[in-house]
Amino acid sequence: MTVALMWEARAVPGRGGDLLAWVRAQPLGGAPLRREVLRAPQDRVLVITWWDAAYDAELPEVPEPDGDLVTRAVHRWRFESVAED
Repeated sequence: MTVALMWEARAVPGRGGDLLAWVRAQPLGGAPLRREVLRAPQDRVLVITWWDAAYDAELPEVPEPDGDLVTRAVHRWRFESVAED
């Protein structure tokens, strides 16, 4: 099964570049099948990692950044791949 972990944060206004650099510098405690970093308006950054694991497996995640870098707590979601019928 493939599990996708999503991590999304919103930077303090004007600090989107700092948040993006911080995310890119974060190592994970393992090697995902794929890791993608995206950005959006309002200084938001999204990280998606894909893992070959069970849905409820313990997987390494991007940590919470320092409070002076973000406007709110990080949002996290977990999804599993669904086969096409």
